[in-house]
Amino acid sequence: MVDRITELSLETVMGERFGRYSKYIIQERALPDIRDGLKPVQRRILFAMDQDGNTYDHPYRKSAKSVGNVMGNFHPHGDSSIYEAMVRLSQNWKVREPLIDMNGNNGSIDNDPAAAMRYTEARLSKIAGEMMSDLGQDTVDMVLNFDDTTYEPTVLPSRIPSLLINGATGISAGYATEIPPHNLKEINSALVYLLDHPDATQSVLMRYIKGPDFPTGGIIQGLDGIKKAYKTGRGKIVVRAKTTISDLKGGKKKIEITELPYEVVKSTLVSKMDAIRLNKEVAGITEVRDESDREGMSIVIELSKDSNAEGILTYLFKKTDLQISYNFNMVAIHDQRPVHVSLKQALEAFIDFRKDIVLKRSAYELAKAQSRQHIVEGLIRMLSILDEVVATIRASKNRKDATQNLIDQYHFTQPQAEAIVTLQLYRLTNTDVTQLEEEFALLSEKIKHLLRVINEEEALKDVIREEILLITQKYSSARRSEIEAEVEDLVIDKAVTIAEEDVQVLVSRNGYYKRASIRSYKASDSDNGLAEDDLSVFEGQLNTTQHLFMFTNKGNMIYRPVYELPDSKWKDTGEHFSQQLSNWRSDEFVIKVIPISDINQGGAFTIITNDGFIKQTALLDMVPKAYRKKTAMAIKLKSDASYVVNVGYFGAETKSEILLLSHHGVGLRFNIKEVPEIGPRTSGVKAMDLRNDDTVKVAIFITDPSQQVAIVAENGAFKYMPVSEINLSKRANKGLLIFTQKKTAPYRVATGTIFDTNTLALEILTKRWQTQELQLSDYKPSQRVGNGQYVVDINKIGEPWMIKPVSMITVK
Repeated sequence: MVDRITELSLETVMGERFGRYSKYIIQERALPDIRDGLKPVQRRILFAMDQDGNTYDHPYRKSAKSVGNVMGNFHPHGDSSIYEAMVRLSQNWKVREPLIDMNGNNGSIDNDPAAAMRYTEARLSKIAGEMMSDLGQDTVDMVLNFDDTTYEPTVLPSRIPSLLINGATGISAGYATEIPPHNLKEINSALVYLLDHPDATQSVLMRYIKGPDFPTGGIIQGLDGIKKAYKTGRGKIVVRAKTTISDLKGGKKKIEITELPYEVVKSTLVSKMDAIRLNKEVAGITEVRDESDREGMSIVIELSKDSNAEGILTYLFKKTDLQISYNFNMVAIHDQRPVHVSLKQALEAFIDFRKDIVLKRSAYELAKAQSRQHIVEGLIRMLSILDEVVATIRASKNRKDATQNLIDQYHFTQPQAEAIVTLQLYRLTNTDVTQLEEEFALLSEKIKHLLRVINEEEALKDVIREEILLITQKYSSARRSEIEAEVEDLVIDKAVTIAEEDVQVLVSRNGYYKRASIRSYKASDSDNGLAEDDLSVFEGQLNTTQHLFMFTNKGNMIYRPVYELPDSKWKDTGEHFSQQLSNWRSDEFVIKVIPISDINQGGAFTIITNDGFIKQTALLDMVPKAYRKKTAMAIKLKSDASYVVNVGYFGAETKSEILLLSHHGVGLRFNIKEVPEIGPRTSGVKAMDLRNDDTVKVAIFITDPSQQVAIVAENGAFKYMPVSEINLSKRANKGLLIFTQKKTAPYRVATGTIFDTNTLALEILTKRWQTQELQLSDYKPSQRVGNGQYVVDINKIGEPWMIKPVSMITVK
C-alpha cells in the first residue's frame, strides 16, 4: 500500500494539471481551426444537424431537438452553451454568412436574448451545406465520440473559408482570438489568384481583399492598421457608424445613423446618447429616438436651430460607441497548435486543406468508379453468353454455388459473379447492353479525369478553382463596410459642449469668482455679494464660450473657460480659488482679469513687475494643459519682495505704448514693440533703470496718443496731464521726473490711471476703503513737472491706494 503513494509538490501537480487543462481548452473549446474556421461546439452542431437531415431543403425542427442531439452524442456540456453557439451562428448582425437558419426570436442587435430553445426552430442554411458536401467520402478523419458510440469528424470538409468570412472571437488559457468577418467574393477572388500565383505578395492579395466586411456595415478607417494585421496577425482599426446630416423645418437639423460599428449594442448606444442630451454635455441635442424597423436601422438625433451638427457628431464619435477601436488578434489552431496567422497564411492553409480534401475525395470516387466499371465489364460479357450463364445458374444448388460456378466456368471475378447472380431478370434485355456500354464509357472518362486530378497539379487546381468560383456565383453579396485610408483625428470643438448663453461674471481681488444668469443679476439691486474688504477686479457680461485669464500679484495665472466658472446667484459670494487651487497663497490677490473670445486668436500678454522687469508671452503659450488644480506661472519673480504691477493683452497688430511711473516720481514711456516675446517661466527683461531703491508703482498701457494720465501722490496731491508730456523714449532708460521734488515734503507716486478725453470724473479709493470722486472739470491739466493740487485728506480718509475712471471700481 505504501508503494502506491507518491509524494509530489503542489507546484508540480498544479503545473501538470493546468497544462493539460490549458491544452484542452485551447484545442477543443475556444479557438477555431484554421481549416474550417469552426470551434468544436460549432462543428458538432453543424454535423449533428446534417446527420439528422435538418438541412435547408427540409422543414424546420425544434432547436431543443438539435441541441439534445449535439449534447447527447457529441458535446457533453451544458445545453445553454450549445444553444448560445447555435443562436450566434444564426445572427446576421454577428456573422457575415449565417450557417444556421433560425425561425423565431433569435435575439436582436439591442442585445435582447433569444427565445428559449423550446420555442425556436432551426435548420442548416444553404451555405452551411457547402461545409459538409464532401462528408462520407473519406475526406476527413473520423474519431469516436465521448462515449465511443458513434463517430464525429475532426474537421468539416468545408468549401467556404469560414475562418475569414465569418471571423471568430474567443478566449482560452493564455490565448485569445479576434478575427473580423470578410466579404466572401473578395476572399474567394484572392484564393483563386493565390492558387495560380503561390508567390503572391500581401499587397497583391489586398487588391482583392480590401479589408474586413462587417455584417453591420459601418466605415472602417486605418489602412495601415489593416496592412499590419494582415502581415502579423495583430493590428488596430477604427470602425465608426454610417451617419448623414440633413435639414429639418425651421432651420433645424438631424443626424441619422443607419449602420453601427460591429458588435455595438444599439439600445445601449441610444441610452448613452440620450444621457448626453439629458446631462447637457453637448449643446444642441433636442431628441434622440430609435426609428429602426424591419426595413432597416435608423437612429435619429434631432438638433436645435443653429446648432453645430458636425461638432456634435464629432463629440458623439469621441464619447460613445458610434466609433470604436477594433483590434485584430488572428489566432487559430494550425497543426494542433495555436498560432498568429497572417492573411496569406490563412489563405494558403485553406488552399492546402482543399487540395487534401479534393485528393481524398478523388481517390474515394476513383475506387468507387473502378469498382463499378469492373462490374459493368462483367455484366457486358455476361450478356454475350447469356444462355450459358442462365443454364449454369439454374443448374446450381444455391446462390453461393451459382457464384462459384460462374467464377470456375467463365472466369468472372468474385464481385462480377455476385453482381450477375443478384441481377434482376428485367435487366436482361437488348437495350440494357447499350446502357451498360454507355455507363462503361462514362466511367472510363470519369476514371481518366480522377486519375488526372490525383496525378496532375494543374488538374487539381482546376477542380478547386471551379468549386470556389461556383461558391462565389451562388453566395456572393455586395460589400457592406466602407474603407477609408486614414483615421480621422477627433478633436472636440469645445463650443459644442457648452450651452452658449450670456452670463454676468465677477472676479474679486481677494480671489472670489462666479457667474450668474442675467436674470439673477438684474434682480440683485446691484448687490454683488462681496465682503466689505473686497473689491471687484472684473465685473461684466460675457458669453459662456469665452475664456478668462486671471493674473495675481505673485506672478501666477489662473485660466478658466467661462462655462466652467461656478454658477450661483448674483447675491452670493461665489467660490474662492483656494477651494480648487492647491498652491493658492494667503497673501495672493488678483490684480487683472482679461477675457478672451478665442484662445487661437493670437496676440500676447505683457507683464510688468515692481522691480522693473517686463516681458511678453504669447496667448497660446499661456494656456496651461492642466489648469483646474494649480495656478500656472505667468512670470518668474526675482525675489519675495517682487510682485506684478499690471498685465495687458494686445493683438499682433495693435499699436501700444507703455508708461511706467516709479515710486520716486520718475516716468518712462516707450513702445511695446521693444519688449521681447518669451515663455511664461521667465523673468523678462529690464523695463526701467531704477535707482536708489526705487520701484515701479504704476504701469499703464497707452493705445491712443490723445489719452491723459492721472497721478495721485502718497501725500494726497492729484494732477493729470496728456501722456505726450512724457516724451517717447527707449526701454530700460532712466526716465523723466513727473514731480518737482521738495526736500521737506517729497512727492511719492501712490497710484495712477489712464483715461480718455470723454471721461468726466475719476474716483480715488484709499487704504481705509474710503472713496473720493473728482470732477475733471474742476481741475486744469498740469505740466510734466507740476505737483498738482491736494485733494485727499490722508489724515481723515487715508492714503490714496487706487484711482480709476468712475464706474470701474466696484466696492461692496
